[in-house]
Amino acid sequence: MNVINDFYCQEVLSGKTEVQIVKETENVLAYYHTKPFYPIHIVAIPKKHISSLITLDDTDHDLLLELMLVIKEVAQKVTEDHDSCKVITNLGNNQESKHLHWHVVSGKALG
Repeated sequence: MNVINDFYCQEVLSGKTEVQIVKETENVLAYYHTKPFYPIHIVAIPKKHISSLITLDDTDHDLLLELMLVIKEVAQKVTEDHDSCKVITNLGNNQESKHLHWHVVSGKALG
């Protein structure tokens, strides 16, 4: 499969870029962002390539549930430790890497 602009498949899941893992399941990986935009910046991704939230197939429901459970756990921990967090996903032109991913962030944006 020729995947264009997919940092997560090409770098993270391939092992080319090392990451600090926060939570990992059979199908989901959550880790600290390699170039954070917030003081606390965690990314959660499915290990299967899915290009976007809006391209999910009906066959991906179990994977989406597993991903959301990981996001919930990570968001709960960040909220406990830092009083609040945001859970964000980008779509369309705002989605730089064409692999479904969610950001769990806390604090004021850096820079």
